[in-house]
Formats: sequence, structure tokens, C-alpha cells
Amino acid sequence: MSKENSEPHLIYSYTRKMAIEDGVLIDVTANAAEVGFSLNTVVTDNLLHGYVVPPAGLDGEGQSMLGRLHDLLMLARVAAGGQPDGDRVSFKVAFLMRPGHLETVQVILHIGPGDHGEAVLTLILPEDD
Repeated sequence: MSKENSEPHLIYSYTRKMAIEDGVLIDVTANAAEVGFSLNTVVTDNLLHGYVVPPAGLDGEGQSMLGRLHDLLMLARVAAGGQPDGDRVSFKVAFLMRPGHLETVQVILHIGPGDHGEAVLTLILPEDD
């Protein structure tokens, strides 16, 4: 870089839109609106397929992906009304992973800029951060 133009040049940018198209992020904005969120909302693929989609063997246990997603979003909504730590708030969710066995996981609700600087929400597991 010359002294005249010391600004770094962007070589590649992976946008939120691209992550949604690739399936890395899953858009749940319509579901989030049902519990009172007004911002574009996504969950990570890891969170969705690791916990929100019910594992095999839970037939007859009253578990559905939509029900588990609704519960996750309701808990996120309650957490969002608490004391956020800057641009994020963490909360715990207990998911039924096999009959009689709950697994409690920490979830982070992050508010940040979208592809055009707009406020957006992302629900992630700590290892997705």
C-alpha cells in the first residue's frame, strides 16, 4: 500500500444474506414476530439442528420443531427485556433430548448490524460465536 492510499482493500465479504442462502443462518423472522420481536431474526444452523429440531425417538412426547422454536423465542424475548450486556444477552434453555432427559444450553441473543446497517437479531450457541 502506498502512503497516499493506506486504506485496506476489502477482498471478500460474507454477508448475512449469503449466510441465509447457504443455510448457515435460518430466517425465523415470522416466528419471532409472533412473540413480539420486530427485527429480522435468524438462528444458527447449529442451534436449529442441534436443539430446536426434535431428536429422533421423541415421537409421542409432544415435541415439534415449531413448538421448540416458539419456546426458544419466548425465552429470548423475556431475556431481551432484562439487562443486556451491550449488544447481547445470554439465557438458558432446557430442551428435551430423549424421553426423560433435558439438556440445558446457553443461548446468546445478539443484536447487530445487518448487511445494510439495519438492526437485526441472531440467536447463537456460544460455540457459534
